[in-house]
Amino acid sequence: MSGSSLDGLDIVFTQLEEVRGVWSYEVIHAECIPYTDKWIYDLHHAQHLSVSSFLKLNTGYGKYLGEQINAFILKHDLEHNVHFICSHGHTVFHDTANKTTCQIGDGATIAAITGITVINDLRAMDVALGGQGAPIVPIGDKLLFGTYDYWLNIGGIANITLKNNGNYLAFDVCPANQILNILAEREGKIMDENGNMAANGHLLVEILDELNTDAYYKQSPPKSLSNDAAKEMIFPKLMQSNYATADLLHTVGVHIAEQIGNAIKQYPAGKEFSSILVTGGGAFNCFLIENIKKILSGQQLNVVVPDAITVKYKEAIVMALIGTLRWRGELNVLNTVTGATRSSVGGAIWLGS
Repeated sequence: MSGSSLDGLDIVFTQLEEVRGVWSYEVIHAECIPYTDKWIYDLHHAQHLSVSSFLKLNTGYGKYLGEQINAFILKHDLEHNVHFICSHGHTVFHDTANKTTCQIGDGATIAAITGITVINDLRAMDVALGGQGAPIVPIGDKLLFGTYDYWLNIGGIANITLKNNGNYLAFDVCPANQILNILAEREGKIMDENGNMAANGHLLVEILDELNTDAYYKQSPPKSLSNDAAKEMIFPKLMQSNYATADLLHTVGVHIAEQIGNAIKQYPAGKEFSSILVTGGGAFNCFLIENIKKILSGQQLNVVVPDAITVKYKEAIVMALIGTLRWRGELNVLNTVTGATRSSVGGAIWLGS
């Protein structure tokens, strides 16, 4: 799994089990492999390449994924223990209005290099069926983490899953870590660790009001954000200002928390006490989590940040589940979440040796 924040490649070796419809998982090995500056640049600028250069990048990134998987297997002594690889790849283009999405990392190349069956291209079928192609993680929220009422992932983009009239509903809420990380880079840091800089900043009320008026927030689900759309919502309003980085981080943090709070308040759980599972890199941002709790205070909503492995690797764990369901020929993308004409079995299969 590679997310929009470009912090690295997540690889998880997990064992999944289903007994009479009840799923469970165990993470046996997991690590995040940081990207080199060149990979960060290449993935960030992929959609601006010529066709020939883009295709070469797709194959080259597939080769990189295959090599990293081989190294992971060797490091953890997993030879002959991997049933298949499910690779999300990295999203470089997402235009659902034209039924087009692209996650690079050529599946055939991964299968050729590893000799292991590969399942990838997980979003294409849903988009072809008129869906947003995102979020696709809610199938995992339903089957692996079903004891909660809300499921929030704070990655490069914050997205949420919830129950609405008996159906699962999910959507991208707002830009998140990718904006915070780029602001932190202005101070020579890769991230605002624990939200410390934000905590020492001050709220810029005018900037906050401007951020909160974006038209995206008035749209009803299903809806999703591309990386470029997320940046366009935030950057012009921030980068044209001369405010201190700490003040901008503080203000964006409050903005993210407010939009998450607004999303939850639109869809009450319908019971006296409810809970929300928070994962993704933003779950380690203490300033952000405290603001979410503050905004949701009075709602009898328990904000749960789980163990570090689940926080870091939940999306990769769910990709393993999505791949397993694809291998079994079972539905792995929910149309109540994406808006497609039907739920679907998404993913292409490339047979290994």
